[in-house]
Amino acid sequence: MKVKTVEEIEAALAPVAAAVGVEIYETVFKQGKNPSLTIYLDTDREGGIDLDTCEKFHNAADPVLDELDPTYGQPYTLNVSSPGLDRPFRKDSDFRRNIGKKVEVKLYAPRKGEKFFEALLVDFDAIGGNVTLEKDGETFKLNLTQIVKISQAIEFD
Repeated sequence: MKVKTVEEIEAALAPVAAAVGVEIYETVFKQGKNPSLTIYLDTDREGGIDLDTCEKFHNAADPVLDELDPTYGQPYTLNVSSPGLDRPFRKDSDFRRNIGKKVEVKLYAPRKGEKFFEALLVDFDAIGGNVTLEKDGETFKLNLTQIVKISQAIEFD
């Protein structure tokens, strides 16, 4: 099935996201027997993305997607969701939003014998692609090329 690019879809939906007060975190199109377009939303708002926000975005996105026709007339299912608490950081805003918070880091190669650890995200340099972390009283930098995944640490009370 021929589909428009993720960039085209996100560009068309960006004004909808702004109107709803969210940003598009990721757009995924799955082909197959039951094709689907899933839009993952994110926000800085307290409480994050809830079901009402997803529904509001879905309803506002429908006419825009009908006009864009991302599948050139072929049927698909539109899903709108939160990326979840354990989502990997992808955009500069993900890193900036989590400065001062505990993060989980998974590396390609071990650092001091560890490929997976938790640390405090101290700083993020978007130009150099570096994160500054603090673990066990030590502050150090890692380049994003060294990191498989970095995400917010989930703490249970």
